[in-house]
Amino acid sequence: MKVRIVCENPELMPAYATSGAAGMDLCASTLTYVFTQTPTIVRTGIKLEVPDGYEAQVRPRSGLAAKYGITVLNTPGTIDSDYRGEVKVILYKHSTGTLVLQPGDRIAQLVFAPVARVSLQPVKELETTERADGGFGSTGNKRLTRKPQPS
Repeated sequence: MKVRIVCENPELMPAYATSGAAGMDLCASTLTYVFTQTPTIVRTGIKLEVPDGYEAQVRPRSGLAAKYGITVLNTPGTIDSDYRGEVKVILYKHSTGTLVLQPGDRIAQLVFAPVARVSLQPVKELETTERADGGFGSTGNKRLTRKPQPS
């Protein structure tokens, strides 16, 4: 699949780091300071023409998360097929201190994915399942949720 792109700086063109990489690396295009617990919008200097029936997802980089406590705040961020503005990434720093991003620093990953369009069918009730309405943690690891046995 070919995706049309406008890139302010050809050196910052998103690219796959390896042949097996699922996501392309997105880079910062400007000097940016990421402060603790402050959402920071980082420019990438690119605009995309995502094909109809697809989205581009902006996802965190594991290295930034492990080393600096940084994530993409609205992960995954969605770039719709009809959006033509600059791709910007909202970073959030959970750890202390300030991270200084230089132009060219890798800040996120870009993954292209098909989008299923559905039509909703109103009904009075849904079919039942084994899980039913069990919510958060209802199918979790039972070993972790057991109470300690007295010795």
